[in-house]
Formats: sequence, C-alpha cells, structure tokens
Amino acid sequence: MAMSRKSRVAGETKLKSSGFPVLDLPIPIPFAPMEAKRQQSVPTGDRWQFEPKWDGFRAIVFRDGDTVAIQSKAGQPLTRYFPELIEALQALPQKRFVIDGEIVVPLEGRLSFDDLLLRIHPAESRVRKLAGETPAQLFVFDLLYDGRPGHKSLATEPLLERRARLEDFFERVADDSLVRLSPATTDRKLAVEWFEKFGAAGLDGVMAKLMDQPYHSGDREAMVKVKHLKTADCVVGGYRYGEGTRLIGSLLLGLYDAGGNLVFIGHTSAFNKKERTDLKAIVEPLRGDNPFSIRVPGGPSRWSSERSGQWEPLRAELVCEVEYDYFSQGRFRHGSRFLRWRPEKKAASCTMEQVLPPSQQKSRKSIDSFF
Repeated sequence: MAMSRKSRVAGETKLKSSGFPVLDLPIPIPFAPMEAKRQQSVPTGDRWQFEPKWDGFRAIVFRDGDTVAIQSKAGQPLTRYFPELIEALQALPQKRFVIDGEIVVPLEGRLSFDDLLLRIHPAESRVRKLAGETPAQLFVFDLLYDGRPGHKSLATEPLLERRARLEDFFERVADDSLVRLSPATTDRKLAVEWFEKFGAAGLDGVMAKLMDQPYHSGDREAMVKVKHLKTADCVVGGYRYGEGTRLIGSLLLGLYDAGGNLVFIGHTSAFNKKERTDLKAIVEPLRGDNPFSIRVPGGPSRWSSERSGQWEPLRAELVCEVEYDYFSQGRFRHGSRFLRWRPEKKAASCTMEQVLPPSQQKSRKSIDSFF
C-alpha cells in the first residue's frame, strides 16, 4: 500500500515532549476522553442516546491542516500505527477538527481485535504491510471541534447539538472513506436488538449517553456502558501467593485444546482476605507437577505486568467457573472474576470450545448490517 508523503506527518512536524505535534486547535493534545459507568442493562427513559460499543481502540483524532494525530484512550500517540487512517483523514474536506471514535479492523463481516493488535508493531514496514492487507476503519461517535469560524470547542455543548454537528460533518465525507459515522438511536428497543444480535460480529455491548450533557472529559457522569459478559469453566493449574504474604493472591487457569494439551489462558484474583485464607486449604494439598503444556506461565503478558515467574503448579483436578469480558490471542485479555467451584465437572471437559472467537461461531450477524 503506497502512502503519500502527507501521511508521514508525525515525523515531519514539531513534537511536544509527549510525542504529539504542536497544533493550533481549541482542544489540547493529549485530551482525556469521556469515560463510562458500568451498568447491567440498557437504561430506560427519554434522555438517552444509544450507540454500539465497538471492540477496538478508543481514539481521539486531531487535524490541523496536513497534520493529523491520533491519541489513545490512555493519552499515548497511535499515529504511526495506522498510516491508512492518516491518509483517509487527510483526504476529508474539513481541514481542522477534533473527533472521538474507535479504531477497528473489519474482517469478513466481523471485527477482529486480534488483527487490530498486530498493528502495534515497532517496524514501520510491518505496519504498512498490515495496513494494506487488513486496513483499519475509524467509527466516529463524537465531535469536539469542527473548524467552523470562531475557533470554538464543542465540548461544552450538549450531546444533542454535538451529534447534529457530527452528522453535518459526515454529509461531506465520501461513502467509501475509512472514516465512518458510528450509528446512534434514541430507540431503546433497537439498542437492545443491537446488544442481543451483534455480539458475535464484534459488538462489545451498547453505550448510552445523556443527550443534555456536555462532553465529560475524564469522568463517567454522562455515559453508561452495558457490556457482554461471558463465563467459562476452567481448570485451576496453579496459583500465586500475594506479594509479601503466604495467602493466595491469584489462581492460574487453563483450558484443553483439541490435542488434549492444557493451555494457560490467564488468571483470576481480587479475593478478599478471608477468601485468600480459605483458598490455602483448597489448593495447597494439590501441589504437583506443572500441568500446562502450552503457554506456561513465565513472563509478563501483553495485558498484565504481574510477576508471573513466581507460581506454584497444581494437579489438574480443580475446576472453577469464571466471568470474563474478552478472550483474545488464546487468553483472557483482562483478568477474570471467580464465580464458584464446579466440583461436579471433570477437568477434561474444560475445553477451548467455550471461548471460540467470533470467526469460529457458526451463526452471526455481519457488522455491515449497521450501515
């Protein structure tokens, strides 16, 4: 994929110490995105706007002329990892703007978080190769500055106004652009339908935003997220003591693959002091040889810096049920939440089939049905 010279803006402009370019915009860079409270169900009432919760990288995008910068949710530069999006953003007719959205990689009618992760690579040649093979898209759901005269931020305007301005913004964006308007509705019934039917296609849940509120930078007062949560029965293949104690800090979990190998998939923790004490009597008598055949614990993961080299192996006999949100690249992307022991289940029944990625699920809606 040949990229124009304009797409190499990050290395050609004056940079701040944060790694971002110096821009003449009313929104500072980096800028804290609006956060969301967790809720179990889609809220009711007529104050809400509902949107899909995409499974990707949150991104705030800044454009000032030919200079484009992409900021992650954590306030870090993402610009160099998505050259195809930089080119698409530079192709927009609007020359100055700040937008909030989600970077995703659509693949065969679903969103592939694993392919998105591959883009965070140190080699520019590798990034550009993947940009050509599996181009990313940016789903935009908020507008913080649209470049209109007056140099005015829209962050203080209510969502109702910002959404209207965002839809006006996209009236001038080509239908085949990699920059796309994320759907929104005030119809709760439709939002529930999104939640129920599009999980396998990559929808991570539903967002609900208060329409009369301004953009709440850095807080959770105006937005709610309702996420898909899943459960799995896992083999407990080891444990770690809490730092500086002999109480149990976390349990190491595994699932069997098609070849009968126990694969280390992550951990569950967040036990209180009494639970950690009770766990000692359960797990310590089962200490034995390492039961994991694949991905043996031994180093910090992409998701955790936990000291994973210090652990005690167990005989593969205990089974527990855990709740998790994401399973990606063969492991829980975040930690899981312990629910209960499953003494009636045999360890051999705890297989990877429970956590099949969307690409291997037989029945699913296409993400293209949204557009």
